[in-house]
Amino acid sequence: MKKVYGSAAEALDGLLQDGMMIAAGGFGLCGIPELLLQAIKESGVKDLTFASNNAGVDDFGIGILLQTKQVKKMISSYVGENAEFMRQYLSGELELEFNPQGTLAERMRAGGAGIPGFYTKTGVGTVIAEGKDHKDFNGETYIMEEGIFADLAIVKAWKADETGNLVFRKTARNFNAPAATCGKICVVEVEEIVPTGSLDPDTIHLPGIYVHRIIKGDHEKRIEQRTVRKREEA
Repeated sequence: MKKVYGSAAEALDGLLQDGMMIAAGGFGLCGIPELLLQAIKESGVKDLTFASNNAGVDDFGIGILLQTKQVKKMISSYVGENAEFMRQYLSGELELEFNPQGTLAERMRAGGAGIPGFYTKTGVGTVIAEGKDHKDFNGETYIMEEGIFADLAIVKAWKADETGNLVFRKTARNFNAPAATCGKICVVEVEEIVPTGSLDPDTIHLPGIYVHRIIKGDHEKRIEQRTVRKREEA
């Protein structure tokens, strides 16, 4: 089965449709599947629901799809540093489902494991718990959260072999691994594709069984906020 494609547009061919749910990896500006997001933008698909920790910034990451109003709903943890996101949410143009960060990661992991729901104490007594099932275990109250089952997962990794085994680099691992598992189809962009069998099995972070399509591309290395110490006078 061929998994390596020549471009993001080719890898997404036949997978995109209006109104679909997409799980996307990334945290801040780290580990964002930028090439796939650009291809989604260029496809013109609309009314999308994205499950992602955040929405990048105004001109990068999911932010480019907010600019073109292709996103209908975000399931997210952190929504700061994106002025267009804030504007659309406050004006009622964008639906937002807030999730605590760990809950969002676990919802993706649960979906990937075929688990429809789980109980957690996180969010009890807050607006997060409104409308959700409550249950007591050993005298403690928990709320039920549902697993995320996305139509498509888009992921950024460092290396892949031709069968789709993935290696993430440092903090770019973040939400990419759980996002990859919860999509019916998983498309991955990587910095390097190596021959099958060349990766040490103990270094593989995500088995190729979860990966359906792969592209290789050049990626932009952004820093979300650069803070430096003031230079001392000589």
